[in-house]
Amino acid sequence: MAPRAVVTAGTGGIGLETALGLAAAGYAVTVVGRNPERGARAVERINAGAGEPARYLQADLASLDEVRALAPRIAAEGELAVLVNNVGAMFPDHTRINGVEATFVVNHLSPYLLTESLLPVLTGRVVNVTSGSITTARKNFDDVEPPGGYYGFHWYGRAKLANLAYTLDLAHKQTNVSVLAADPGGAATDMTDGTLRTPKIVSPGLRLLWPLVRRTFERATSGPASAAARPSILAATDHTLASGTVIGRHVTPVRPNRTAADPRVQQAVRRLSERHAPLVRVPDGVSN
Repeated sequence: MAPRAVVTAGTGGIGLETALGLAAAGYAVTVVGRNPERGARAVERINAGAGEPARYLQADLASLDEVRALAPRIAAEGELAVLVNNVGAMFPDHTRINGVEATFVVNHLSPYLLTESLLPVLTGRVVNVTSGSITTARKNFDDVEPPGGYYGFHWYGRAKLANLAYTLDLAHKQTNVSVLAADPGGAATDMTDGTLRTPKIVSPGLRLLWPLVRRTFERATSGPASAAARPSILAATDHTLASGTVIGRHVTPVRPNRTAADPRVQQAVRRLSERHAPLVRVPDGVSN
């Protein structure tokens, strides 16, 4: 029986290319997404190869309740070799989901909750997709929302920074599963095409330089999703890579971000995560 892999937000863009790479490497891949039509097309494309049959699970990963419902569906099929938390979203306007800031929910709390819920059945590795935008992030994690105004790109970076801190913390604490991060760099995807075109996503100082900033964004997101998926595929399939490794956009290990590696930041992120995404763990021994 082929090892199982799950890719969240795997019905298009970088997630679908990651799923295709894992299928080519011999995994039976499940893609998760909210749109059944996109899910069906993704499965059809994966199955056009010579690998194991793929499947699709519907879930809106912006809803923590749906994440909690998704975890036992995945676990019911038994051991899971690879979980790639590829989900990501940036919001041009300040948005909340059930009272919690949406960027933090989608980019950190959702993958945190799914990972923690599936630890009893995970046997191989977790790959969390990070971002170079973490360098723009506020580094205070006393609360979900940092002080100051809302600027989508910077808050996206902060949520990705939180998730990287969690990744490195889990890699240190978890001995049964390898936990890695992968930075895809940038690619032309629905998210980048839809949110990087308005100056309101950056701070007022950067808005003064918007033509330059916009060109920088356009260059950074002009590549194909297939190239951007390579760091995640390597992190998922190269078993010589140690837990805690971060694969950079050039598909080589890079030094982890200093703030994310700070134990104090990791503890603050875990406290926020446990407060806003309380865990209902999948029971041990779940199988077919």
